[in-house]
Amino acid sequence: MLNTILNKENAILMLQPHGALKKEDFEHAAEVIDMYLKEKGKVNGIIIYTKSFPGWEDFAAFSSHLKFIKDHHKEINKIAFVTDSVIGNIADKITSHFVSAEIKNFDFNDKDKAMDWIMGD
Repeated sequence: MLNTILNKENAILMLQPHGALKKEDFEHAAEVIDMYLKEKGKVNGIIIYTKSFPGWEDFAAFSSHLKFIKDHHKEINKIAFVTDSVIGNIADKITSHFVSAEIKNFDFNDKDKAMDWIMGD
C-alpha cells in the first residue's frame, strides 16, 4: 500500500509505502498528482517517507512505478528520500540520471528538514 498525501498549501506530495507496492498504488498516486498539476502546473516536491523500502509486489508494480516517474518527473522540482534504508542512498544516485528534479536524502527522523529543503528554507 502507498499512502498518497498531497499538501496543497505547499505543493508537496508525500508518498508513504507500507508493504509491497502494487500497480494500483502508482495509478492512484498519478491520479492525485495529475489533478493537482491540471490546477497548478507544478509540484514543489515529493517526499518518499519510509523507514525501510518494502519493494514491489510484482513486475507490473515495478513497471507502473517507472511509468509514474517518466510521466511526472518534469513537473517536480525536488525529491526527498526520507528513510533509514540503504536504498535511499542508492536511489538518489540512480534516479538522478533519469529525472530532472533535484534529489536529496534525509534520515527517517528528519522529515521536517526535508520539507524545509523542498520549500527552499
